[in-house]
This record gives sequence, C-alpha cells and structure tokens, in this order.
Amino acid sequence: MLARGFLGLDAVAGTDVTSAGQTGVWSGFFAVFADSHTWKIIWQTLWMAFAGTVLSVILGIPSAYTLYCLDFPGRRLLRGIIAIPFVLPTVVVGIAFRSLLEGPLSFLGLANSTSAVVMAMVFFNFSVIVRTVGTMWSGIDRRTAEAARTLGASPMRAFLSVTLPQLAPAIAAGAGLVFLYCSTAYGIVTTLGNPGYGTIEMEIYLQTVTFFNLDRAAILSILQFVIVVFALLVTTTLTKKTEVALRVSKDSSRPVKKADAGALVATFASVAFIATPLATLAIRSLRVNGEFSLENYRRLQTPGTGFTGGTTVFEGISHSVKIATDATLIALVVAIPLALVLSRRVNELAARFQQLLDGFVLLPLGISTVTVGFGFLITFGPTAFGRSPLLVPVAQAVVALPLAVRVLLPVLRAIDPRLREAAATLGASPAQILRTIDMPFLLRGLGLATGFSFAVSLGEFGATSFLADPAYQTLPVVIVKLLSRPGEYNYGMALAGAVILAVATASAMIAAEMLSMRRQPVPLVERKA
Repeated sequence: MLARGFLGLDAVAGTDVTSAGQTGVWSGFFAVFADSHTWKIIWQTLWMAFAGTVLSVILGIPSAYTLYCLDFPGRRLLRGIIAIPFVLPTVVVGIAFRSLLEGPLSFLGLANSTSAVVMAMVFFNFSVIVRTVGTMWSGIDRRTAEAARTLGASPMRAFLSVTLPQLAPAIAAGAGLVFLYCSTAYGIVTTLGNPGYGTIEMEIYLQTVTFFNLDRAAILSILQFVIVVFALLVTTTLTKKTEVALRVSKDSSRPVKKADAGALVATFASVAFIATPLATLAIRSLRVNGEFSLENYRRLQTPGTGFTGGTTVFEGISHSVKIATDATLIALVVAIPLALVLSRRVNELAARFQQLLDGFVLLPLGISTVTVGFGFLITFGPTAFGRSPLLVPVAQAVVALPLAVRVLLPVLRAIDPRLREAAATLGASPAQILRTIDMPFLLRGLGLATGFSFAVSLGEFGATSFLADPAYQTLPVVIVKLLSRPGEYNYGMALAGAVILAVATASAMIAAEMLSMRRQPVPLVERKA
C-alpha cells in the first residue's frame, strides 16, 4: 500500500505521474530529510519512546518482584489492576492524564508538555514489563541467589550478579515491546495536545489531512515503517531468548516469600500511579461549575458547541459498536483459517512457509495504525471501495487480526496430532476431523479472540482518524474532536465520552475473559486418551 502511495501519490490528486521517474522519487526523499524540522520530529519521537521505555522498566521491575515472587493477600487483584491501562484505548489514557494535569496537578505546569506524553506512555506500557519480567522471575530457582548470600554476598550484589543476568532476556524483550508501543502512541500524543515538535505519526496526519502533501506523508510513513520493523525484529529475537530461558527454568523450585513493607509500598505506589488518572477522569466528568452533576452525560446527545452539525457522542457510540462488530466478524473469518493452517505440524518446507505467513500476519501488530490508515487512504481512496462503509471495519480488522490469531494459536497447537491421525485411521474425513477434534478446542479460545478483536476495534483511533466518514464518526474520533474545540462544554463532554469508552472496552475484555474460562466440551478421542 505504501509503495503504491509513494509512486502514485499524484494520481490521488488527479495529476499525471508518468513523467515523474526515479529522479522525482529520490528528490522527494532528499527534500524531506534535508529539512531540519524532519530531524527534530524524528528525534522527539525516538527520545520520548526511549524515555518511556526506561521509566517503564524502572517502575515495572519492583512491581514484577512483588506481584509474582511474594505472597500477600490481594496479590491477584493488584495484578489485574496494573494490567488495566494496557487494555484501554490510547485516547482514554491520553485524556485521563490530561484531566489530571489540567486539574489536581495543574500547579506542576506539565499540561501540554512532552513530559506529560512520557508519563502517559509509562502509564500505558509498564504493565508489559511487570507481566514479562514477573513471569520469568517466578520461574527462577532462588536457591542460586541464596547460595550467593550464604557465601557473603549482599542482597544487592546477589541480585546484580545472579538474578539480573537470568532476568536480562525478559527485561530486554519487554523493553523492546514497550519501545515499539511508545513510538506508535498516536492517540496519547493527540489527546495531550501534540506538544513540542510532534511525532512522526502526527506529522503524517498533518501532512495528509491538513496540507494534503501526500508525498511527504508517504516518505514519513516509510520512515515510521522502518523504525517499527527494526524494533519488531529486535523484540522478536529477544522474545525467543526469553521463551528458551523460561523452558530452562520451568522445573525449578519456586519458593514464595512473604512480602516486606518496602516491596508493598513500591507496588501500591504503582497502583496509585494507575488509579489516580482514571479516578480523576471519572470525577471530573461528574463536575460542572464546581459541583457534582450528570450534566456532561446529558449533553452527550448534542454535538457540542462552537460548530454546527457533527456527530454526537451517543451517535459515536452507536457507530463504534456497529463498526467494531463488523471488524470483529471480518477479523475472525480471516483469523480462524489462518490459525488452523499455522497450528498444523508439517514438513520442513511447509514449516518455512508457515513462518513466513506467521510473520506476515504479525506485521500489523507492530506497524503504526497511522501507517495502516494512510496506506488504506492512498490505496483505496480513489476507488469505489474507498467510499464503501466497509472501509473502516476492514482497516480495524487488519489491526485486530494479529491479536485474534495469537489468542487462537496456542489453543490449537495444544492438540496432540495423534488425535487427528487416529481419527483419520478410523475413517473420518477432513471435515469430520475439523468438527470433532479442532472445533471443541477452537471454541475455548474463540471467546477471548472475539473480546480482544472487539475491544481493539472499539477503541481504535489511528487508522480510523484517516478513514472515518465525517457523517459517520466513531467515539474515539468524536472525543478528540471535542478536545480540539475550546470551552468547558466540549471538554466536559469529552471526559464523559472517554469514561463511557473505557467502561465499554473494559466490559468487552471482562466478558471475553469470562467466556474463555468456561469449560468447553472436549472430543471423545481426547477423553479416551
């Protein structure tokens, strides 16, 4: 899509591109990278992503130790609370921090600053470090560190010389993922006011929508793609090392210690860091003129002030649900056959094809949703499909597809291939094997895959901001538009809309988790085995 967009940009504008040639292509690259503003944007994108990654690691490691290695009442509840930000739409995370920094913490003067963006990135991503490092830490045999302590090493020296090297693959893999997510935090940057020079994603949006400079936007999209693919390759390599380390340590002794006061204080500080912005968002959505009121929610049936017409928040909710439902169906229709193909045990030649297919399916997980939206725009914009109501659902399905496949694959790979071989030996057709062997297992992961796809589509903003029809906008797009309008009326409605979006997304995930926990029927052949 990007290749077509770059080589055929002027076709979108209605001009002839046959004479452009290679000289025009390279001159476009040189012009963009000769501009000092481009390098300022690249630098700000990278340093904010790096800062968000480092702070996430610093904050996440102590919490990982407390929540996965120590025993205390409420440990599982705290794990769930810390995981909340990662399932929230980026628009909700951004507006939660905006409400905090423009409200109770306004005296800090951090509103509309790059520091606010970094803080929101940490809020959104540090649970990745907690989960990745905590899972590894819980499987480490602590007797090695205890032996070092017996030989006279201090607790810090034992940690640095024994435990930390064992955790290094998990820390590196988690940090790679966090950097990837921080460098593509379009919704967070947008809702926090695009401070400083902006980011590559914001520049792509501005060049496309505001200036209609598709040449520059395409070049920046290619740059964003290169950065993301590099980060994805590094992360994939580190993740494989993490999986090897986990297999090595899975049979180790796992003594659980009682939590000490220091560890609990650090963890509860992390929980407070998560709860404060969300609580502020909810409380401020209920405040009008210094008093508690439901007025902001009653106003959601209006389009706001300062402009005429437009989609109301209630209409945006309806549009989001309908589009997310269509996107979920599309994602599942594609994900189920892909998961079935990727889960089969095949010969070496076919296995290589599986690896290529798996990498291709995972690509949208790392690529910025802004790049996805821009690619759809320049590829399908001039066509009839570009005016189809299916354009946005298909784009959202592309974003949700990797998650759906990743949920279904472990379930299907858990099937013993001897079950299929036994059924085939007894005369079962491929269709019967699929129905009696694969389908019961598939149903176990289908609920969670549905919930993930629906939640991701419901809160998707990057691609949708490029493609949404002005008369049929989704709730995240409506919220950002309200934020861009001056006045307390619009701001209060944006807060209320963000609360509704957060509740809807969380409800979808909770429902999916409940469905995934239900025991599904297992094949008769499995029972015999």
